[in-house]
Order: sequence, then structure tokens, then C-alpha cells
Amino acid sequence: MKIAIVTESSSAAKNSMVEAALNKTGHEIINLGMYGVDGEPAVSYIDTGFMGALLLNTGCVDFVVGGCGTGQGFVNAIVQYPGVVCGLISEPLDAWLYGQINGGNSISLALNKGFGWAGDVNLEFVFEKLFSVEFGTGYPVHRKEVQSGARKQLAAVSELTHLSFAEILGRMDKEYLKKILSYPGLKEVMEKNADGTLASTKALFTLINTL
Repeated sequence: MKIAIVTESSSAAKNSMVEAALNKTGHEIINLGMYGVDGEPAVSYIDTGFMGALLLNTGCVDFVVGGCGTGQGFVNAIVQYPGVVCGLISEPLDAWLYGQINGGNSISLALNKGFGWAGDVNLEFVFEKLFSVEFGTGYPVHRKEVQSGARKQLAAVSELTHLSFAEILGRMDKEYLKKILSYPGLKEVMEKNADGTLASTKALFTLINTL
């Protein structure tokens, strides 16, 4: 699995902890920051939400780990876009249940609120439990069919209530898009990993050529 990390300004100091914990899972990790270093451009949870959705909807990654001070901002920002199911995860049990029941493609972490002693260890346990299960299998087992049906229904509702991601890109403020695509490393990740068969990818690179 290819996993991206996108953390915003208020939680930039925790970015290295998130990466260190994810590196123990054995998956391929793409860390886009923020890294908490001097001089890097600041991004908000609004920005990282769009970045995460961009990476998912162009096939660059399979999963996005984001977060902010409370985790609430990122989860609300990224689910504004199609093709995203995000869970707010605070502890390992949340992660273990989310993977089985919701089978999403993104999680949001509270990286300031309640992040105290052994917070880095909690991150390790969260990722250990999250990726220890087969996504979407259902829990408990007798609820499998019900939960599978609910996931499909939610996906259908999302498709009905959202513009396509390609349409969203076409309507996006061009100056804002320039700002996001100029974030260090993002454009390079897109060029290397995007799925060229997806309409959203074609729309994005058409836009890039006009910016």
C-alpha cells in the first residue's frame, strides 16, 4: 500500500513522529509534510484536505494519513471531495474497528489535543491495529453483509451529491491551485505516481499546463 502523510501548520512538529510510526508498518510512505522546518510554506487543514483528496482521486496513493490540532478540521475538509472516506482516529481500537467496518482510504489524527506522554507510542499502536485487519470485512462477523451494504450505499450517496473530481478541478480558483501545486514535493509526487487513465488526472495536468 502506498500511503501519503499530509499534516498542517499547527501540528507540523508531530510530522516526524507520524512518519516514524508509519515506517514500522512496512508500507511505502510518501511524506509531504509539513515538517516543522524554518522557511517551509504554511498550509492549513483546508489545504491538506484538498491535497489528500487530490492524491487519492488521481491514483497517486492508496491511503492518506492527515490530521490537525484536534483532527476535526482535516476530516471535515477532506470529506468535502468525492472518492474519500475518512475516519477520526484517537486510539488503536478506533483504528481496528474503522478498518473492518468502514474500510476507508484516509484517517485524521488529533496531533495536539490529548497528545501527551507516550503520544508517539499511541501512534505506533494506531497504525499497527489499523493495518492488521482486512479492510471492509465487517465486525462482528454476523454484521458483515449489513456493513458491506452500508459502505456501498454511502459511496452511491457520495457520487450523487458531489461533482466529479475532474469538474471540481475545472472550477477551482486558479490562484489557489497554483498555491497548492507549488507546495514543495507535491507536483513531483503527482508526476511520478498519478494514474494517467483517470479523468481527474487528465484534468489536473491539462490545468497545470495552463497555469
